[in-house]
Amino acid sequence: MLIAISLLILAASYVMGSIPSGLLIVKLTTGKDIRTIESGRTGGTNAMRAAGLWAGLGTAVLDMLKSAICVWLVRWLVPGSVWLEVLAPVMAIVGHNYSIFLLERGENGRIRLRGGAGGAPAVGGAFGLWMPSILFTVPIGAAIFYFVGYASVTTLSVPVIALLVFAFRTWAYGSPWQYILYGVIAAVVLAWALRPNIRRLINGTERMVGLRARRKKAKSDQSSSSISSSS
Repeated sequence: MLIAISLLILAASYVMGSIPSGLLIVKLTTGKDIRTIESGRTGGTNAMRAAGLWAGLGTAVLDMLKSAICVWLVRWLVPGSVWLEVLAPVMAIVGHNYSIFLLERGENGRIRLRGGAGGAPAVGGAFGLWMPSILFTVPIGAAIFYFVGYASVTTLSVPVIALLVFAFRTWAYGSPWQYILYGVIAAVVLAWALRPNIRRLINGTERMVGLRARRKKAKSDQSSSSISSSS
């Protein structure tokens, strides 16, 4: 019976994660299909590009709640099952990145599942496991986004921050060591989803945002202005 309940929870976590918050919010607020805009992903960053700041924030919050609820569901139905607490939010991240509700046939005829990159659900999973973790993942992630300038790097940093937080708590307070594995597994899932971005980062062609993007644009504009005035 426990195995059956665990499998049902994991399946429900995947379905919960598959709910495309960004697609729904952008569609309701603008009528646009987020899958046709910029990266085509359904996460908060692309929702912000498609429909503005509040749409992006709303998407991020809902995506965070998806995986946090999965942890709380485990604690309610199967209390004390630490491994299930870890795997349920991971399944929510997988559902977010490869949504059963966004199944489509690609140009090459292959069936594919679309979705986001997993950053917000990764934050939510850590929040569900230990609520104060959000005091580290969100501010540090926001600083990386602002100063480093790459959304993909910010997304990849989230599970690493969670991993470090849980590693410290295990060392200092004896919290479950399995929570560290949550950060490891989430990092692998996110890195897999962000393979194209990682390739662009290596090639130096990844899109930059935040403070560095503005500085780069200002420098470019200044150079153009200097060239124009000299000619």
